[in-house]
Amino acid sequence: MVPCFLALGGDRRIAYRYRQGSGPTLLFLPGYASDMLGSKAEALDALAEQHGLPLLRFDYSGTGESAGRFADGTLDAWLDEAQEVAKLAAGPLLLVGSSMGGWLALHLAERLQARVIGLVGIAAAPDFTSWGYSEAEKSQLAAQGELRRPNPYGGEAGLTTLRFWQSGERMTLLDRTINYAGPVRLLHGDEDAEVPLDIGVRTKDRLASADVQLTVVKGGNHRLSAPHELALLKETVLALLARSPSAT
Repeated sequence: MVPCFLALGGDRRIAYRYRQGSGPTLLFLPGYASDMLGSKAEALDALAEQHGLPLLRFDYSGTGESAGRFADGTLDAWLDEAQEVAKLAAGPLLLVGSSMGGWLALHLAERLQARVIGLVGIAAAPDFTSWGYSEAEKSQLAAQGELRRPNPYGGEAGLTTLRFWQSGERMTLLDRTINYAGPVRLLHGDEDAEVPLDIGVRTKDRLASADVQLTVVKGGNHRLSAPHELALLKETVLALLARSPSAT
C-alpha cells in the first residue's frame, strides 16, 4: 500500500496509510524517531487485513515518509498531527501507541474522550523527558540546544533537541490524573532497558479509568516485537474490540 499525504500548512505533509474496513478504526501512533512501517504497525496491518478492520497509521512530521526535519519536531506538534490524522476516520477509534506513541495516545484519548473506545500502550513512555535524562544531560540540552546519545535503533533516535525536551516537560501526565475513563491495556516487558516497568505501574495508577490492566511480559525488552509478543498485541486489540458495542 502506497502512502497518502495530509497537508497541514507550511511544509507539513503527513504521510499515512489507511486500510478500509468495518468497525472501530485502529489508529497506530509510532514511537520516537520510529515510523508506520515498523514490526508492530505491520503486525496490526496483517490483523486488520485478516479481520476486515480499518487501520490508520502515519508518520510524524520529520520522520518516515512525512515531510520536514526531525530536529524541528516537538511533542505538542506531533500530538496535533495525530489529532488531524484521526479526523480522516469516521466513528470510534481504538488507539494503539508504542513508547512515545503511548504518551501521545494518552493525550489524544483525553482530547477525544468518548470517541476512543479503548487504548493499548506498548511500553508506553509518558514523561520520558523528565525521568529519561540525567541532570548532566539536561544541563547540556540547556547549554547547547541539543543532545546526542548512543542508541540501539539508529537514525535520529539518539537526537534530542531543547525544543522537543521543553515540549515534553509541558505535557507531563504522571504528576496528575490522566482523564480518560475508557478501557486501557498496557503491555510492558520486565527487561525493558529504555522505559522502566515502574513507568507502566505509575501510568496505571494515574489513569482515571477503573478498567486498566498492566500485562508484564517476562523477558520482554522495549521493542516487544518477538512473535509471541506481537501475538499478545493482536489478542489484546481483538479483545478490546470485542467489548465495544460498535464492533461488528
